[in-house]
Amino acid sequence: MFRFLKSLFRIDLISRLKPALAISRASDASMNFDWYSEGKDPQFLVKGRMPSAGWYMVEIALKYNQSSIDSKIYFDYGAGLSESDSIFIPIKSGKVTKRLVYLSARPQAVRFDPMESVGLFSVKRFNLVRLLPQFAYDRLAQRLNNMHFKFRNLGKANVLRSIREEALERNCCWRDLALEHYGRTFIKRRQSRDYNEWIRTVELKRLESADKGFSLNTNTGPLISIVVPTYNTDLKLLCACVDSVLAQSYGNWQLCIADDASSEPQVKACLKEYQAKDARIQVEFRKSNGHISAASNSALNLVKGEYIALLDHDDTLAPHALQRVAEEIRKKPQAQLLYSDEDKIDHLGERFDPHFKPDWNPDLLLSQNYICHLTVLRASLVARVGGFRLGVEGSQDHDLLLRCSPYLNAGNVVHIPEILYHWRAINGSTAQEGDAKSYAVKAGLKAVTDYFESEGLQAMAEPGTAPNSYRVHWTIPQPAPLVSLLIPTRDGLEILKPCVEAILSRTDYPNYEVLILDNQSRCEATLRFLKEISTSNTRVSVHRWDHPFNYSAINNFGAELARGEIIGLVNNDIEPINRGWLTEMVSQAQRPEIGCVGAKLYYSNDTIQHGGVILGIGGVAGHSHKYFNRNEYGYFSRLHLVQNLSAVTAACLLIRKAVFVEVGGLDSANLAVAFNDVDLCLKVREAGYRNLWTPYAELYHHESVSRGADNTLAKRRRAQREAQYMRNRWGELLDTDPAYNPNLTLVHEDFSLA
Repeated sequence: MFRFLKSLFRIDLISRLKPALAISRASDASMNFDWYSEGKDPQFLVKGRMPSAGWYMVEIALKYNQSSIDSKIYFDYGAGLSESDSIFIPIKSGKVTKRLVYLSARPQAVRFDPMESVGLFSVKRFNLVRLLPQFAYDRLAQRLNNMHFKFRNLGKANVLRSIREEALERNCCWRDLALEHYGRTFIKRRQSRDYNEWIRTVELKRLESADKGFSLNTNTGPLISIVVPTYNTDLKLLCACVDSVLAQSYGNWQLCIADDASSEPQVKACLKEYQAKDARIQVEFRKSNGHISAASNSALNLVKGEYIALLDHDDTLAPHALQRVAEEIRKKPQAQLLYSDEDKIDHLGERFDPHFKPDWNPDLLLSQNYICHLTVLRASLVARVGGFRLGVEGSQDHDLLLRCSPYLNAGNVVHIPEILYHWRAINGSTAQEGDAKSYAVKAGLKAVTDYFESEGLQAMAEPGTAPNSYRVHWTIPQPAPLVSLLIPTRDGLEILKPCVEAILSRTDYPNYEVLILDNQSRCEATLRFLKEISTSNTRVSVHRWDHPFNYSAINNFGAELARGEIIGLVNNDIEPINRGWLTEMVSQAQRPEIGCVGAKLYYSNDTIQHGGVILGIGGVAGHSHKYFNRNEYGYFSRLHLVQNLSAVTAACLLIRKAVFVEVGGLDSANLAVAFNDVDLCLKVREAGYRNLWTPYAELYHHESVSRGADNTLAKRRRAQREAQYMRNRWGELLDTDPAYNPNLTLVHEDFSLA
């Protein structure tokens, strides 16, 4: 029965909101916002009769001038307002956010905290919808099945049974336990967990387990030589650096220090003391100052180890850093490069700003030195490329990695997804300000440019749109390859016409055709437009596909008709923004090592719809940085960087026709509507190609306008079948995306902590 009667009644709370703290009416000049938050803890009280006990769905929609906000609702059952009787709701821009809540009794008071910062906002919707218990259980089980890692593979029907069994074992109320699990799927959109809490609850527990299992004999483990150039280093920071090496749990190391003729005598004295303290410390005192590359090469001359670790003179290693490196070398003796995650450390020793990195990502490395710290290279490889190069000081590490990259691949590069390096953030350091050293930006640009020249690659680099980043322009062969843009459609003139006209008027790429794949259009105006556009423009042709909707089958049909060397899968609700969008995508797609190429897509309100696809989010895959504002940098600038990703959306995707055919095209048998693009990308990756996302092809995507949302029982069942097929087909690969990091959430699309 609950399929037909889901809710009992709806309570509109907007008119009952009364400012209680740090909220005032917005001024007339505040761009149509109703309220102004004056501080970090603005509060409304809900006036009037309170709702009775039972299940409710909270519905909230806010308009705001922040990049993102989080709301909270507190319920006072007689003991006052407390965190234990509150619910957290991450608010999505322009969207209605819903969350189940169970009121154990009629509350005496309700408080609503709309945001956690100063800013302007309006409350567009604030409802409590009374639910039948059966429907509440269904929604609860559905979200846990979709969003909670623990229940992902159970199937909705088994979720509540599993929770009841767990409650019996723990001797607790199953409903409270279910809501506890449910609450964990609502996490703050930005930095979802405090980093200090993450260190306590995740890192320390991981270290305790690792210490129990550590058995590597340092007498047989590899000798790791740590290279440290110094110059007039602050003694406190220098001692902290060297002491972090002496404190390593792994003992088979050599510390190779080259002092670049420091003018401060205490630096030399300090280094001599350390040299006398431990025979594993060797110091080269240079007679003249040669800058960091020359000093690093002097340190390399001292190296005796099989592997070389790079350490800056004012940074520190985690106590287990070399232990973890040695363990990974034992597992993968073919390793040529190992690198770890890192964070920053201030002058008080406080850790912050963790960088959880992807696995080997060659195109991201061309855009930015994402590897940075801790870097460990096989000594023979460093010798092969000639050590550090003079003339690129400030980006000498990036230059070294680029010159090593022809000998690197996913099989001999090891990423250790743990914080093993603490980068010192002091005034003037790159760690504190990304653009603090302008000479480093110029050196980095030279490093990338020289790499292309040395490898004979037809490309050029220029400064990127984010600090310390680079944009690469790949040369397109002449004549430019023909691109066949495939646009499936059915009626929908109001979106199809702007899409086609925008492509024709905002595309500077010279050689393309547009194939409109008409899937049983009935609208006379649409049919008239299709006839007119195909008659008036020689680039455009219309092809009838008279079968039930199947996105995969329609595009496979179009691919057979395509004359182009490159195929473009394009939704009929896409509108290009920059004229160079197709030129950029073709320049990437024509590279022989690249498979699928995706674009940067925005909603109509200029928030991010697609910044690439991250596997595992929500069960199968989710879109990177969804709902971020258009100009935000994203997680460590990744919204502004060309990078390799496991998948991109077929709303705007380019691929060479030969590769499309090689992998069998889209799966029309199992994935008629959803996830067919993710499946295609994974097949392409499996075939040995790298998929890529570029922020320099920008388009609007009016998502799902044409076919609508999955809001019927039949559509939801179809979506569940397709999701289950993806889980069965790709299994654990969906939970171990090499372009992501296991320390980041698989619940949300914002790169927050797991």
